Amino acid sequence: MNYDLSWMLDSALELPEAQHAILVSADGLLMARSKEVGRDHADTVAAAMSGMQSLSRTVADFCHGGASAGRPQWRQTLVEFDHGWVFLISAGEGAYLAVSASPDVDMAEITFRMQQLVGQLGKALTSPPRERADIQS
Repeated sequence: MNYDLSWMLDSALELPEAQHAILVSADGLLMARSKEVGRDHADTVAAAMSGMQSLSRTVADFCHGGASAGRPQWRQTLVEFDHGWVFLISAGEGAYLAVSASPDVDMAEITFRMQQLVGQLGKALTSPPRERADIQS
């Protein structure tokens, strides 16, 4: 299946101060990108986001509540730079959504929008199972 999901990513950027969005597979391959992100740059960022998620998951025990609490589940990675933020969340089985934003973004609103987009992406990527058509001669 080859879906063009870029229009969905662009819709997530309607929030003031949101800049770019990419959808990344767990192995670091670019699945979709918003229109303002060039393909080569998006490929590089996709690989980095996969690594960033892996590193984040690895340090989960750093915020562990004790041996009886069980292993913490990764939910989100947030990185701050002088010129803005990068948000990274799970976008379903084996996929991640990354969005960049300026320093003035409403962090709660962008996180909410990203969660909404993940719900929409899940519906777009899910197709009903095919039924076997019996061919009669």
